[in-house]
Formats: sequence, structure tokens, C-alpha cells
Amino acid sequence: MFRPGIPLPGTHAEEEQPRPVEDARQPTAAERVRTLAQSSVSALLTIPGAAQAGPDPAAGIPEARAVTPGGDVIVLVAADSVEARVCAYAQDDDLAAVMEITDVAPVSVPHRVRGRAWIAGWLTPVRGDERAACARLLAEAAPSAPVAGSSRQMLRLEVGEAYVDDLWGAEEVEPDAFADASPDPLAAHEAELLQHLAAAHAEQVRALCACQGWERAAPLALDRFGLRVRGWNAAGACLDTRFDFAEPVASVAGLRHAMHSLFARGG
Repeated sequence: MFRPGIPLPGTHAEEEQPRPVEDARQPTAAERVRTLAQSSVSALLTIPGAAQAGPDPAAGIPEARAVTPGGDVIVLVAADSVEARVCAYAQDDDLAAVMEITDVAPVSVPHRVRGRAWIAGWLTPVRGDERAACARLLAEAAPSAPVAGSSRQMLRLEVGEAYVDDLWGAEEVEPDAFADASPDPLAAHEAELLQHLAAAHAEQVRALCACQGWERAAPLALDRFGLRVRGWNAAGACLDTRFDFAEPVASVAGLRHAMHSLFARGG
């Protein structure tokens, strides 16, 4: 199986991350990877065996990324980056690469790294007639990002396999499943929504977990199916509790109604 640098199950750095056994509706592993791939959270693109010349803190960090309808990941990198240079001289479909995406909670909680996803595949330059369409995708995904040109290069990562290790668990994802999946409809607004809940509704969030006796609680993650809250005490012990919405939500407007209902029934 093609696995250039994807870690095996059990090697995740966040092994202390609370993972309660839950009987809850949840996004599939493919949806979770697709959500992270199309998000703005930190990503690192590496080519096994390709060495970076000199120290560069931005090495391997795409300036923007997007996913095509067919499930390829388009990344924008500096034209003089090792990724662009190696890709330009490689034979098509011969250059193996791995993109690691790190998801960090946008609010202050213990164990802030919520998960990681790895997407491995083959890297090629975006050429010819595809350039305009890929540039539009990047502009839609990251409106403030630089545009492709003489100083920047668009690369295509054809997905060979993917792997996610997050709050829901660890699981492999096949390329077809990744291509068919959709990102969570709340993903683009999740950070802002969680920060708002933590700042303006802290007591209501804590009230959801009152029966568990935690000294502190904060909203940790939000998706169309529900809200995850992390509670902890002075000794550092913590546990996540999941609160399902009555129905999956498809928009921020639907979320407002779902959260009102959740707070009204106390979880």
C-alpha cells in the first residue's frame, strides 16, 4: 500500500487526548479529512527525500489550498520552494508527497491539538487549461491569498490515500471516499462560533456539564451534528462530553436555533 510517511495507528502525538466512548451521530472519516483539507488550519507539504536548502520557517507551508470536484488537492507554493523546484523536474505521477494538516482548537483548553490528517499522493504542476479553473478554486477558498504567477506555483496533489487521527478516533480514508465526501457546512465559521460561545455563553456552556462536577468547561468542537465540550479540574483531569442537536444543521441560521434548543433543555 502506498504510504509515504503516513504514521501507523497508535503513533499520534496526542495520545492523551480525551476520547470517550460515544453513541452519537458523527461525520465520517472521509468528511473529517475533507473538512480539514478545505479549512484554513495549518498544513505542511513534504516530499520524502527532498531536502530544504537552508533554514526557512515557511518551508513546506502552502500559501493556499483547495480541493477540486474530482478530489485532488491544489496547493499554492512559492515558485522557488523546494516543492515547486523538485516537482518541475520530476516525471509526471512519480513524485510522492504527503500533506499533514494540524487542527488546533480556537479556544483555550487542555490538549489544544484536536487532531491531524495526512493526505498522501503524487504531486504534479498544474498546467495548461487547468490553471484558470484551479486559480478560481484557490481564490474562492482563500480570497486574501496571493495569486499564482511568476513568483508562485500551483501544484496538484492526486490523493493516493488519507488518514485521520482526531477527536473521533483514527481511521484510514480511501481516495474515492475522500473525493465523494463534502466538508462540514459549519467548518468555515467554526472558529468564530466557538470563540463566541466561549466569550458570550460561558455560563451556559458550563451548565451543560454541571452534573459532571468539572471546575471549568469550554466549547471544543462544533459540526452539523452537535457540540463537543471539554471539562477539566485543577488536577488537570479532563473529559469531553458530546451534545447532539435534535436534527443536523446546514447553516449558521440553523445552528442558532439548535443552540437555543440545546441550552433550553440543558443538554
